[in-house]
Amino acid sequence: MSKYKILMTGGGTGGHVIPNLALIPRLQQEDFDIFYIGSINGIERKLIEETGIKYHPISSGKLRRYFDIKNFTDPFKVVKGLSQAFFIIKKEKPDVVFSKGGFVAVPVVIAASMLKIPVVAHESDITPGLANKLSQPYVSKLCVTFPESIKYVKDNKGVVTGTPIREELFKGNAEKALKFLNFTGKKPVILIMGGSLGSKVINESIRNNLDLLTSRYDIVHLCGKGNLDDSLNGKQGYRQFEYINEELKDIMALSSMIITRGGSNSLFEILALKKPNIIIPLSRAASRGDQILNAASFEKSGYSIVIQEEELNSNILLNKINLLEEKKATYINNMRESKLQGAIDKIVNIIKESIKDKR
Repeated sequence: MSKYKILMTGGGTGGHVIPNLALIPRLQQEDFDIFYIGSINGIERKLIEETGIKYHPISSGKLRRYFDIKNFTDPFKVVKGLSQAFFIIKKEKPDVVFSKGGFVAVPVVIAASMLKIPVVAHESDITPGLANKLSQPYVSKLCVTFPESIKYVKDNKGVVTGTPIREELFKGNAEKALKFLNFTGKKPVILIMGGSLGSKVINESIRNNLDLLTSRYDIVHLCGKGNLDDSLNGKQGYRQFEYINEELKDIMALSSMIITRGGSNSLFEILALKKPNIIIPLSRAASRGDQILNAASFEKSGYSIVIQEEELNSNILLNKINLLEEKKATYINNMRESKLQGAIDKIVNIIKESIKDKR
């Protein structure tokens, strides 16, 4: 029989489940029996069920800051989800709940609080998302990724932990990546990651400068679903993919430099691997601005060079790549000295302390 029992929740996007996947192996080592509550059709269901962990789907309504006709029906889904979560938790009797946020987590957190189960939550971005804002009154601790986040957490509940990083990421093999990509290894490699949906502005900037870039670097371009350019297939020193999963750790191990969006999971993976990087955050026109704040924090800490999406053009891109090449030793050293690492140990300790406090 396991020493502890933990309920994990979070979903809606990969960012709300991947940190949970990073925590699971350590929790299992610490003798936790784990079960998960997530949405019926969300990305988290497939990812969690693949691990063999018991998964309970519940009804969930999306939390929106904008007008949508579904705003009139989704509250009923949330109420139904709250009822379902309540009875699942009552039956499973966890010692603690860990929430990664997302709309499915809110009814779970509230139900756990009603049943006097301690809740530890985690926020990836500098400013809490809507789900974690709604959950805050019901949690005992809210782990945050950035030091700047503490001021947004009330009642002394905030703890700076960083974000959990998957252990497999540190097992990348550069030689395997060279073989997979069919590169010679004679030139440094730049990895471009524009997010799962890709970025038109980043894709165009890279492709408009391909001849110049491939004269000095080999380029791996993750361009997003539906964004492959067939005319570039076979171009020497350039490989494009809609998305990479299994081989990503090897490609990251091979890369000398990474150009990325400003999602916190990607940024903290790059920080953990100490890869010189350029961040091109999603603009405020297309987001709530969290990526801009994430990027500003990394720039201030000396981990990254930032280009705002609205300012991106061929000259700026090439100038910043040259600058990063010149100063890469400084950026690597700054990342080595970062205190925003070791999140898994910190979070597991907070989870265990929450159980002790309850007992």
